[in-house]
Amino acid sequence: MTDTTTRAGLTITGQLNSDYDQILTTDACAFVTELVREFRPRITELLANRISRQQQYDHGALPDFLPETATIRGSDWQVAPIPADLQDRRVEITGPVDRKMIINALNADVKVFMADFEDSQAPSWAGVIEGQLNLRDANLGTISYTDPQSGKHYALKDNPALLIARVRGLHLWEKHLQVDGAQVPGSLVDFALYFYHNWQTRLKNDSGVYYYLPKLQSYTEAKWWDDVFSFTEQKFKVATGTIRATVLIETLPAVFEMDEILYSLKDHIVALNCGRWDYIFSYIKTLNNHADRVLPDRQVVTMTKPFLNAYSRLLIKTCHKRGALAMGGMAAFIPAKDAGENEKILARVTADKELEASNGHDGTWVAHPGLAATANGVFAKYLTGGKVNQLDVSREQDAEITAEELLAPCDGERTEEGMRTNIRVALQYIAAWISGKGCVPIYGLMEDAATAEISRTSIWQWIKHGKSLSNGKLITKALFADFLEEEAKVVLQEVGAETWQSQNFDRAKQLLLDITTADELVEFLTLPAYQLLD
Repeated sequence: MTDTTTRAGLTITGQLNSDYDQILTTDACAFVTELVREFRPRITELLANRISRQQQYDHGALPDFLPETATIRGSDWQVAPIPADLQDRRVEITGPVDRKMIINALNADVKVFMADFEDSQAPSWAGVIEGQLNLRDANLGTISYTDPQSGKHYALKDNPALLIARVRGLHLWEKHLQVDGAQVPGSLVDFALYFYHNWQTRLKNDSGVYYYLPKLQSYTEAKWWDDVFSFTEQKFKVATGTIRATVLIETLPAVFEMDEILYSLKDHIVALNCGRWDYIFSYIKTLNNHADRVLPDRQVVTMTKPFLNAYSRLLIKTCHKRGALAMGGMAAFIPAKDAGENEKILARVTADKELEASNGHDGTWVAHPGLAATANGVFAKYLTGGKVNQLDVSREQDAEITAEELLAPCDGERTEEGMRTNIRVALQYIAAWISGKGCVPIYGLMEDAATAEISRTSIWQWIKHGKSLSNGKLITKALFADFLEEEAKVVLQEVGAETWQSQNFDRAKQLLLDITTADELVEFLTLPAYQLLD
């Protein structure tokens, strides 16, 4: 049914059935309502602070280390000890909370599976609630799936990977749920339902309830999460530290507050992660008004670029000084069927992971099980003699990493080929997203919202600052519109007319045109896209 239902103060406008009722129980709804009433007002304040801070950057200011928190950076303290089952995270795989995906990821040759309600999951109502059902079954060890087309059966193997759930960012709201007449934060929905249905199972298995927190921009946002965790632990009468978090450092402002983020969450945090793709997107977005810091083609913005390498090294140094793990970033490649092509892909993955491991990262991310062996092989060279992480790599002898290094302009060309590729990627991703799929293989890469964001914001910034392509063409709104028309025809040929119609490509094309030619930068493409998602 789709009629409005209210349970324990939570108004539900999404469809309900007997399966969904297992997640949206009266007690679970009461917990969501309680958290929303306690913590929603502060989210509104935190989001307002983001806007005022961005206005300062738009008027010429640059992010920097905070003078008012110098004592935190300068004093001697450590985060709480890392639980045993979180100490070896050499390879992690990520993906949406789709039932078959969860089983395959937990069975992969990795230490951790990050089950994602965020960038690789389009938050349709069915996706959000069925994702919670799937994770409950995964924690119970009862999850299975039979493919209706092939008849193939999927079930968990012995010793599956450790499960960590990533919740939505603070900027995303859940339109199918309301408390006191207003929408509720998607982050609290994901957090509360996952905790409520899994904490007892996980404690019985001698573990805790583990989360990834995305897109934080300041230590005050980290403090908000710490308060949510403490409130929950006290309510359910479990020990402090039952809830543990890994924070993605994937916004430019946050890289200047890593010590403060660790300090604000010191009873609950175990690691920071280099969320490199969102970090590149945030660099564009934060510095969108700075004509001297316009990035080139996304394909050449790799971790070898000075501003990204400095970010990686500073994260490692900061984490290890405080007793936290320093996780590396995503290898988004997909193995190729052609042996020669696959050899090239694995060589690129090896080089990327070698840079991370040699810098001192404790682990890394892959998007496909077929890359796990390569990533494991690289980290095995550094984790010898019984070592399970690289907390002993302090980087204390490094020269101080400055704001200038973290903000350094990036060299490289803006090519017509790169711009056209960006258009095709963004178009295909947005079409998939508003059709309910947030993780999409495109041209040999596993694309999620972050890479689509880079694709469209870089073009927006090129237009804003009147940049030219390497062949001399001036990048304008009209040029983009022409390229979009031409590349849409290419995509139509690639996917076929039936897929074009069934996957909302016309709506995606209009949305991409609107947000890329808007006078003001649209903060997240997922905000207008969410209005097109059931």
